[in-house]
Amino acid sequence: MTAERRACCAPPTDAPAATATPPTTRTGGTAARPRSTRGQVRLPGGEFAMGDAFGEGYPADGEGPVHAVRLRPFHIDETAVTNAQFATFVKATGHVTDAERYGSSAVFHLVVAAPSSDILGDAAGAPWWINVRGAHWRRPEGARSDVTGRQNHPVVHISWNDATAYARWAGKRLPTEAEWEYAARGGPAGRRYPWGDELTPGGRWRCNIWQGRFPHANTEEDGYLTTAPVKSYRPNGFGLWNTAGNVWEWCSDWFSPTYYAESPSADPRGPESGTARVLRGGSYLCHDSYCNRYRVAARSSNTPESSCANLGFRCANDVTGTA
Repeated sequence: MTAERRACCAPPTDAPAATATPPTTRTGGTAARPRSTRGQVRLPGGEFAMGDAFGEGYPADGEGPVHAVRLRPFHIDETAVTNAQFATFVKATGHVTDAERYGSSAVFHLVVAAPSSDILGDAAGAPWWINVRGAHWRRPEGARSDVTGRQNHPVVHISWNDATAYARWAGKRLPTEAEWEYAARGGPAGRRYPWGDELTPGGRWRCNIWQGRFPHANTEEDGYLTTAPVKSYRPNGFGLWNTAGNVWEWCSDWFSPTYYAESPSADPRGPESGTARVLRGGSYLCHDSYCNRYRVAARSSNTPESSCANLGFRCANDVTGTA
């Protein structure tokens, strides 16, 4: 996958070679806490058809072939991790995110809140992404912004490394890509979106994506220009919120566009290695004119250290005899 194609969803971070190592806490590592299923729903697992059954996926994303997958029962968060939850983690561990360590992160051009001296350029092939010095989870639009009033919005500017560190601290893990798609579908098979095949049933928006002329004018018919609170719209059939749009969510798997053709049928965990990790769900910037990736089968990816203003995550967990 080219950097330019990734940039339409979330631009990769050009991490300095000298600092391209996983982030740490003030104690030198994120200690695992006892297993916790707080805020999670237990899903029964079973067999489902994974992949794009409508022929709408981008060939380079590898959404096919549709293949049968069997999953063991598992737990998954009802919502994406919020600013408030991430703040608790940072206070407890001293975690410094990749965006903070590298000194900048990508912000959508219409909402940059920073002095001109903090504007470091735009992303190749995606000029709507501006690299802003000092943008990170606490200051998502730049130095002149903060998350006041957004405690229940999804935390953003989160790399795969950051998400993994949080999950370990919380006694959880990241979902596999197969778990994520199964959970996002909400039960019924073969649908385009978590709620059905129509984007706006009854003329109502069911997710936070772009309306209008991308990337210059958003009519905000769905109520939001950037992130929405994590319990906006309606949950799917499994009780999960916002599995389409709002923010991209990291999965545990390495990404490969050819993986579905060789994936094991039982509890697939992704390729053994790679250069990018899987992202799922789309974001508030998705629009069918350039990024129709808010469908439940849609895939994207980015490098593990990358962060930007529409990258977040939710956690999963195994089911045990006591859960």
